[in-house]
Amino acid sequence: MTITTYQTTPYAGQKPGTSGLRKKVRVFAQPNYAENFIQSTFDVVERAPGSILVIGGDGRYHNRTVIQQAIRMAAANGYGQVLVGQGGILSTPAASNVIRRYKASGGLILSASHNPGGPDEDFGIKYNIANGGPAPEGVTEAIYARTQTIDRWLAVDAADIDLDTCGSVTVGDCQVSVIDPVADYADLMETLFDFAAIRAAVADGLTMAFDAMHAVTGPYAVEILEKRLGFAAGTVRNGVPLEDFGGHHPDPNMVHAKALFDTMFGADAPDFGAASDGDGDRNLIVGKGRFITPSDSLAMLAANAHVAPGYARGLAGIARSMPTSAAADRVAAALGIPAFETPTGWKFFGNLLDAGKATICGEESAGTGSDHVREKDGLWAVLLWLNILAVRKISVDELAREHWATYGRNYYARHDYEGLPTDQADALMAGLKARLDSLPGQSFGALTVAEADSFSYLDPVDGSTSANQGLRVLFEGGSRIVFRLSGTGTEGATLRVYLERYEPADGYLDRETSEMLADLIAAADAVAGIAAHTGRTAPDVIT
Repeated sequence: MTITTYQTTPYAGQKPGTSGLRKKVRVFAQPNYAENFIQSTFDVVERAPGSILVIGGDGRYHNRTVIQQAIRMAAANGYGQVLVGQGGILSTPAASNVIRRYKASGGLILSASHNPGGPDEDFGIKYNIANGGPAPEGVTEAIYARTQTIDRWLAVDAADIDLDTCGSVTVGDCQVSVIDPVADYADLMETLFDFAAIRAAVADGLTMAFDAMHAVTGPYAVEILEKRLGFAAGTVRNGVPLEDFGGHHPDPNMVHAKALFDTMFGADAPDFGAASDGDGDRNLIVGKGRFITPSDSLAMLAANAHVAPGYARGLAGIARSMPTSAAADRVAAALGIPAFETPTGWKFFGNLLDAGKATICGEESAGTGSDHVREKDGLWAVLLWLNILAVRKISVDELAREHWATYGRNYYARHDYEGLPTDQADALMAGLKARLDSLPGQSFGALTVAEADSFSYLDPVDGSTSANQGLRVLFEGGSRIVFRLSGTGTEGATLRVYLERYEPADGYLDRETSEMLADLIAAADAVAGIAAHTGRTAPDVIT
């Protein structure tokens, strides 16, 4: 085996965000750029000699190029085996499952998640550790530190392998196995959910539409929904993964999945609608004439999870990210189990799941999952919804109304101001942070501030602290606004403003969300000076 050492110099800005390093393709395509980041990862992560590495991605443009190089680099860095998805494809939750099932030391997931793909669009790499979850902050900080000093990267001299044919080849001294990206994941889903009950409901007329958005979940959805559960051919729309996602933005929300919304709110709508994102870890749930927010979906799934075989014994706890609404907390209280509020980023759920403190987790950004893997999982959420609807013989709208009549309703929306100049976004957040201590007692219209703080999280498992995780303004009566800069973009800054109003079970449970949040929307601008700092008078995206 011939190993070549390539001299290099550091690139600035290779700091992983909440889900790895994300930049434009043109940035990753620079000489040594991807190699620097991958080598820095190999230099710092813990593993035994001859360990297994999993590699896969969402099929976006530039995936195949980086996968081939990552294989050569893994062989040069002492890995004994590489498992790579056929065609370079592995959804993020499927990759987590493969890492766990085959006891790999970790994995490289090549994705920019819900961000657009193509030669002029986005690319990303993140490292997942042996539990299948995203690398914790200690690891990502070590990777970043190494990127600032790296001076060489290693690769074996070998040709590209055939990524499109399952089987094994040798690269250097490393065995590289191209595996079916769908089979292991589909088999896992069949152990968690009552496929027989869902099949029976389909036979009785249950219909659905699933929009794979030309992203990674297409093959998974066809195998599970159409082949194993018996939904009609064509139930999965846009099911072929494309390098540019068909020119669309693979983010399952009301803006980018408008065609699905039009179907579900139109004449002759199917009973159930769902979508997933670029790498398959997010989900959209919409019933006939009824959209379910991700925050509500988490709460409703937790309240009904016991009907699925994998959760029949009940839940150990529920965890949610801080910006996610408190709807799930009310379910946890009713079930007598703990509720955990963590920073944004699935890696913060990993410790809770590993320690058996939580079973189901969720984020307002359309991510829900459980302890079956260590990632959020879009199709898992869809299948749990189907299991509940099939067993309870209830519609999405009926389930939502029943839930709100029991627990009350957390009206909720997220306003995204995208592509802001970083200095503007930083100035807005700095100005608001400086005002936090003076806000309690102030009134904004009919709303009076009860508390205001910068959210900090103390991990109950390892005792670590994560500070500066978002600015919270809490009002009397349970309403709140959260301000946070996103870590998932590739250019500029995205300001995310989360708006939440709690309405008790005997209150107004079926009003328009925009109407119920009008006071909070006005208060958000008054509190933070959004228009004054950014010149924006409305958000780019509302979810």
